[in-house]
Parts: sequence; structure tokens; C-alpha cells
Amino acid sequence: MGVIIVIAKRFDALIGPGVMLLYPLYASFRAIESPTTLDDQQWLTYWIIYSLITVFELSIWRILAWLPFWPYLKLLFCMWLVLPMFSGAAYIYSNFVRKYVKIGMNVGGGTNYTDEQRRVLQMMSLDARKSVQDYVDRFGWDSVEKAIKAAERETKKH
Repeated sequence: MGVIIVIAKRFDALIGPGVMLLYPLYASFRAIESPTTLDDQQWLTYWIIYSLITVFELSIWRILAWLPFWPYLKLLFCMWLVLPMFSGAAYIYSNFVRKYVKIGMNVGGGTNYTDEQRRVLQMMSLDARKSVQDYVDRFGWDSVEKAIKAAERETKKH
């Protein structure tokens, strides 16, 4: 009976590192390698929120030490952020953060891209954007526009 009480009292310390660190770390590695950006959004947002929680904890740790339920609240909140059935971090990003963040505002920063060219680059994934920027540096933007027009003609044929 004593073992069960100890486990119940320290449930957050036993489960917390796996839920708050190990699984998100594993999922972040998988997200980096996946072709879609939706999981990147989920895990980048998770790490930002987790960092903010950590800064919050470090700032007021003396007060939190007096709140015996704080570790359990943190664990529940992080489980909501992490678990795929909830995807809380993606929810927070799409409903709160996205309104205030201008996506791709630094695309082509320090270069001579026009606004239209920046918009085209913003629509691409990071890997595609890097490849196109390297191609533009070597051959110029005119060659990219020719390739786009050729692709448009090809799609109209089919």
C-alpha cells in the first residue's frame, strides 16, 4: 500500500519527463523529417509554450513551492499540448498565435526580391525556398519565371 501512495504522490515526477520531454523530442525529430509543415507547427509551438512555462516557473518558484497541485496542473496542461488526440499546441497556434505573427516576413531579407517574388517564396517549404534562392543566385530570377511559365503551359495541356 505504501508503494502506491508514493507513486501517487510522485506521479508527476515519474510521468512528467516522458510526457513533457521525451515524447516531444521524439515527435520533433519525426516532424523535421516529414514533408508536411503541420507537425512542425505543432512541435515548434509546443517548445515555445514549454519554454514559457519553464521561465514562468523559474521566475516565481518560491510561490509555486507553496502550491502542491502546481506539478499536476503543469503535467495535465503539457499532456493537453502534447497528446495527438488533443494537439493543444497546434490549437493554441492556430487560434491565438497565428493572428499576431506575420508568416514569412523575413523571406528574402537582405536581397533584391520584389514583393511578388517574396510572395512566391513565402508559399514554398523551407527546403524548396532554399533551393530556389540558390538557383536564383546562380541563374537569376528570369530563369525561375521561365520555368514557372513552362510549368503553367504544361498544366494547361492536361
